Amino acid sequence: MLSLMELAGLLGLELPASGEGVQIHTVSSIGSAQPGTLVFAADQASAAEAVASRASAVILPGNVSDAVRATKPALLSANPRLDFARAARLLRQQELSAGIHPAAIIDASAIVAPGVSVGAGAVIAVGVHLGEGTIIAAGAVIGEGVVIGAHCHIFPRVVIYPGTSLGDRVTVHAGAILGSDGYGYVRVPATGEYIQFPQQGKLIIEDDVEIGANTTIDRGALDATVIRRGAKLDNLIHIGHNCVIGENVLIAAQTGLSGSTTIGKNAIIGGQVGVGDHAHIAENVILGSQAGVLPGKKLRATGGILWGTPAQPLQNILKEIGILRRLRRTSKGEEPS
Repeated sequence: MLSLMELAGLLGLELPASGEGVQIHTVSSIGSAQPGTLVFAADQASAAEAVASRASAVILPGNVSDAVRATKPALLSANPRLDFARAARLLRQQELSAGIHPAAIIDASAIVAPGVSVGAGAVIAVGVHLGEGTIIAAGAVIGEGVVIGAHCHIFPRVVIYPGTSLGDRVTVHAGAILGSDGYGYVRVPATGEYIQFPQQGKLIIEDDVEIGANTTIDRGALDATVIRRGAKLDNLIHIGHNCVIGENVLIAAQTGLSGSTTIGKNAIIGGQVGVGDHAHIAENVILGSQAGVLPGKKLRATGGILWGTPAQPLQNILKEIGILRRLRRTSKGEEPS
């Protein structure tokens, strides 16, 4: 819980006199608002509905009328949706309590900073470093020598292999596996058997990364797999060894990146995208869902969406689909449209 005055200060927003003494427990939608909740209005059209709700306070755009903003304690924002998201994060942080569960297993050599929380059945191995305020939930396994920065949240059943490091404010959702061996083998010509190529590199995850449930990220083979600052990975993603994911990249669910793929900063990768090994996706590229990128391919931003297999500008794909439809109709003796 935070007072509206505290929230205003943390968000850098001005608090009107009517908001003094208001306490906020959580955020909610306008329709489910209750006393103690905070809601937001993205525009003037929804502002009246927001202030008429049961919420104790509202974040409003700065251009709403004085009459609307006067009816309920309101924080004025140039970007209400963004400040609402920030407020939600601040309120969640207040709900979390530190403490080591008696059923947690923590090696004596581990370095545990103040304010760390470790849940029941979690295992913290030899030489682990846990930063201030970090939460390790029930059943998580943190391998030997792993370094986790400050204010991270590791959800239940996460497994982090040795050789992995996490920066500050990293969130890893339930069931994710970080730093497992990559898929690399060398064939023995005489027998046809396969011998594993060394998988002994590192996995480096920088600050403010979020990793979805049941996502898997391989360590590097000889060097490192790197997830750079601010990247957001959805559930059920696989990232192969030696991949480098740039800053603020978004990747949606069920996408698979083969080894040694690189993705430039601010790229957006849709769901169920498949990327072949050693491909390069440049900064600001947008790949639509189910697109396919061939091994070794280098994609650059087009100012629009790339789609299809092999991925190309969406307008090209739509033209090809239109041509095929006309050919089909012509072959059936129909009038082309």
